[in-house]
This record gives sequence, structure tokens and C-alpha cells, in this order.
Amino acid sequence: MATLKMDTRWSLNDLIPGGEGELESLMTQIEACVQNIESFRPQLTHELTTGQFQELMQSREELRQLTSRLGGYAYLLYAENTQLDASLSLKDRVDQLLTEVDNRTMFFSLWFKELPDEIANKFIEQAGDLKYHLESIRRFKPYTLSEAEEKIINLKDVNGPLALMKLYEIITNGFIFSLEVEGEIKKLTRDGLVSYYRHASPQVRAATYQELYRVYRENRAVLAQIYFSLVRDWGSEGIDLRGYPSPIAVRNFANDISDRVVEALLEACRKNAALFQRYFILKAKLLGMERFRRYDIYAPFARSEKKIEYPQAISLVLECFKRFSPEIEQCASRVIERGHLDVEVRPGKRGGAFSYSVSPAYIPWVMLNYTGQLRDVTTLAHELGHSVHSMLASGHSILNFRPPLPLAETASVFAEMLVTDRLLNQESDPAVQCDLLMSILDDAYATVERQAFISIFERDAHDMVKRGCTSQDLSVRYMHNLKEQFGEALELSDEFAWEWLTIPHIYTAPFYPYSYSFGQLLVLALYQQYLVDREAFVPRYIKLLSYGGSAEPQTILSEAGLDISSTEFWQGGFDVLRSKLDQLEGITGGVG
Repeated sequence: MATLKMDTRWSLNDLIPGGEGELESLMTQIEACVQNIESFRPQLTHELTTGQFQELMQSREELRQLTSRLGGYAYLLYAENTQLDASLSLKDRVDQLLTEVDNRTMFFSLWFKELPDEIANKFIEQAGDLKYHLESIRRFKPYTLSEAEEKIINLKDVNGPLALMKLYEIITNGFIFSLEVEGEIKKLTRDGLVSYYRHASPQVRAATYQELYRVYRENRAVLAQIYFSLVRDWGSEGIDLRGYPSPIAVRNFANDISDRVVEALLEACRKNAALFQRYFILKAKLLGMERFRRYDIYAPFARSEKKIEYPQAISLVLECFKRFSPEIEQCASRVIERGHLDVEVRPGKRGGAFSYSVSPAYIPWVMLNYTGQLRDVTTLAHELGHSVHSMLASGHSILNFRPPLPLAETASVFAEMLVTDRLLNQESDPAVQCDLLMSILDDAYATVERQAFISIFERDAHDMVKRGCTSQDLSVRYMHNLKEQFGEALELSDEFAWEWLTIPHIYTAPFYPYSYSFGQLLVLALYQQYLVDREAFVPRYIKLLSYGGSAEPQTILSEAGLDISSTEFWQGGFDVLRSKLDQLEGITGGVG
């Protein structure tokens, strides 16, 4: 532990050690690789040999390595400072280049989708580790257009929806918020502002939300128009052109999860809204409040405002990982050793947190904004969990090492739970214990219930936009959605009707949010298995993570004995959460 570097800003030297000149060389290599792949096109007939097919697949892997490296560098550089013109210019240039690469090489997937089953199956059966990758290409056959149409869509995306997404990010990342705290007017980025969601003062919490929605509401005309355009584009392409049955089905199919499974998940979340309503009623009592407000759902209970310095956080997270599995701790340590961790809070830096895996050949890069809060420690564990997941799957091809979206949170949320339980067990102060239990339930609301209801709102919103609606109509619908979540458990102020404007995922990745609900409930089930039989669980869990994206989710989950088609499976996750609430009520006696 003592030998680990404690740098607070990452280095991108592992990706592009030679600077700008190497970027140009990399682009030249990409062009050569594309030309090599294009040379295979005349050979793509029913008589293509297995050897020729395998050579072509190797060339596709080589190209993906090169483009992932270039795209990763451009994105990570941009994330360092989204307001820097040079980084934005490079990202724009790289996005255009990668779109051109996709257009020039998409002939392979189009050809492979159109092959007769007996020929395609011959190649699939001899593809080894790439079997599921090739099967996945064939899955999209019913929703694939002609090559000319696919090229037009790719070009449309760069200058249409992708440009609108980038515009949304530029506009919202540039917002500056004013908040008075203890007599001082603070000028804050969004990340700086939302840290006050958990402030001890009810007045500060209320002012935080009011300021957030004031700024977004003042920009509602442009932000709503961006959203409407993105929703229309999603429907025009996915339903009108490709023929998917519904807007959410586009995401479900990409996730290789059936509509029926997703519907069961969302319905389970609706049915268990009362669990979180019960929690918020208890939390209000513990805080001595007669009437809970939406402003207060993340209010802290412990009055100590406990802080953990960054080096201590690193030690704590790695120790928790090591107790679970030395292999997992070693993976996480490599992120830090390579200087791939950026935790500084600074102007222009991308908000939120993420782990970025360029390819199996590189240790992932992790970004977060560390302020010393307990939740920053669990965020650190969460993002390092993502990195561990990628590294355990690094034995697979770059074409299939990334986990499918519904399983993408499996390692990250599990890592959070390891760290949270460790903190809970080592604390003797009942107030801090309550705060940690509340943190678990707060996070479960934010990750399970809130995200599911966001996807439920999206279903309504996509239908309303298609039929014609205003931003005010969507705000009315969003408020109805919130009232279903909270019932009579708390008071909703009118400004929350505009909360949908502040949710980046509904702009940049429609229907992505339910994947968080899926992942969290899945991990709750896995963690319960771990507590019952730790020795047997660890190797099975590592094997599950090591699949990456080399098999369909159902196959991967069957290794853990889970059946996602069963309604009891989803309810089991809520039962674990109910036990945490019971524990909290036991400690507090159910009263403040």
C-alpha cells in the first residue's frame, strides 16, 4: 500500500506517449487498416473460406484496437476540461473520422447479416471466443437497412443527434450556480452545487434544488427543444425505419434482454414504491420533521459530517477488495499505479464519475470529483469496480470484452456494498451506523426506484412527443410520475416538474436508466449469495465477471444460479432492501 502513488490527476501518456505527432501516425495506421479490410470486400461471397474469414476478423480486431485508442484519448482529454477549445476540436475531428471508418467498414456486418443460416453458422461455430459477437451481429438482421441507408444514418448521427447531445453537455457543463451557505455566496458548477443535496441545513437543501431548477428552467426552451429532437430522431430511426415495436424495445434488443423481462423489472419497481415511502416517513421522524419534502430525501442523519481524506479512502477501498479477493485488489491497484485516476475538483472538468476502458490492452482510466464525503469513498469503490470488471475480462477480444449493459454495474455496485458494509461494521457510533444504513437506502432509491421511474417517464415522454406535446405537458407528466413514486410520504414543490431537463441520460442514452435498476437488484441477489457461502461464491463471481460480453446475459447469470425471467428474482432484491430498513427501524425504534 505504501508504494502506491497518490496522484490526484491522471496521465494519458500510456495512450499517446508521443504527443500530437503520434496522433497523426495513429490516424495513418487507421487508414491503412481500413484499406486492408476494404480489400476483402471482393472476396465476400458464399465461397469465402474459413481461413479468409478468420484473417478478416483479425483485421477487424486490429482496427478496433486502433480506433478505440484514438477515440479514448480524444474523449478522456475532453473530459479533463470540457471548456477547452483544443480538446473539443480534437474530439470533433476524431468523431468525424471514426464515423467515416464505420461507414467504410460496415459492409462486413451487412454482408454477414444477409448470409444464409447454414453458411453463417459454419463461421460462427469455428469462431471460438468471437462466437457470441457474431451471433449478436446476426440478431440485428431484422432491423438492418441497406448499406447506403446505414451510411446515411451514420452521417446523420454525427451532425444530428450526436451534435445535439454534445450541445446539451456544453450548455449544461457551462452553467454556474449561486448558492448562499452560512452567509457566503458561492459560485458553483453543478457537481459543486449538488453536493449540498446532503447538507445538514434544510434551508440550504431547499435552496440547492431551487437554484438548480431555476437555471435549467431559464434555459428550458433550448433544452426541451434538444430533447424533443432527440426523441423524434430515436423514434424515426428505430421504429419508422428499422421496425422495432416500441422506443424502449430498441434499448432492450441492444441489451439482449427481452421486453417481457424489462416489463417485469419496471412493474416490480412500481409495486415496491411503498417500501421507499415507508423509508422516507421514517427518515422524516428521525430528522425531527413533521412533513418530509422532496428537498430532504438525501438529508444526512449523522451530525458529525465525517470526512475521509483521499489517501485513507484509497487504503480502505483496496483493503476491502483484498479481503474479498486478492485478485480483485491487485486489479484495482494497477489503476492507481499507472496514474489512471483523476479525482481533482476543478472548473471545466466533466461532471459525475466514470471508468473508461479503452481496450483489453490498457488499464482503465477512472474519473470522479473527490471531496472527502463518505459517499465519495463508495463512488471510488464503484468506479474501481468497473475497472476490475474490464480487467478480469481482458482475456477476451476487444470485440467482446465489455459486459452487456444490464451487467455493466455488477462489479461496481458489489464493490460499493463491500465498502459500505465494512464502514458499517467498524463504526460504533449509532448515529453513524444509522447514517450508513440511510446511505444504503438512499442509494437504493436513487439507483433502483428513481432510475426505473425515469424509464417509465421516458416511455410516456416518447409517446407524447410523437403525438405532439409541449415542454409544459412533459412537466405535468413528470410530476405525475413523482407523485406515484412518493405517494403521501413527502411534499412535492412545483419546481420538481422541470427535473427531467436535468437528467443527462434521457438525452444521451434513452432508456439507459433501467439498467441501473437491473444491475442494483441483481447485485443485491448476488451479495446475499456471498453472505450465505463466501468460499464457494468468490470463484463463481470472478468467473461471472470474466465473461465480459462474450456470452448473452442469461447465460452469464445462469452461472450464478439466477433466473431473470422469474418475478421472484426481482422481488428478492427488494426483500434485501426491506431487511436493511427493518435493521434501521430496529436501531432507531422507528422514531426520532
